[in-house]
Amino acid sequence: MTVVQLLKLAKKLRDPEKGCPWDKEQDFDSFKHCLVEEANEVIQAIDLKDWENLKEELGDTLFNLVFLINLAEEKKLFTLTDVVDGIYHKMIHRHPHVFGDQKAKDAQEAYEIFQKAKKKSL
Repeated sequence: MTVVQLLKLAKKLRDPEKGCPWDKEQDFDSFKHCLVEEANEVIQAIDLKDWENLKEELGDTLFNLVFLINLAEEKKLFTLTDVVDGIYHKMIHRHPHVFGDQKAKDAQEAYEIFQKAKKKSL
């Protein structure tokens, strides 16, 4: 399975003719609570060190993100590719100690470099 297949699944759930009535009614505002609920379940699984449940909750969270991306695609706001490209380039920019010529001697210095790069992009 790929994220693209999850996106196709989200599209099918919202299909005007054959989709799920509940999924078809969702919009950004009505779906926010689903994302928060799943994120809290991820945190709980981590706190409990319940790795099997963490796998499941990460899947639920991933699907919620894909569902929201599908809503954005429907409204022609942005695409899955836009989201992936954006985060890909952002992470490279924020890690010049990995992808550039800067060096970090430890985690604290890496964090400081990351934060400095983050402020530059705002």
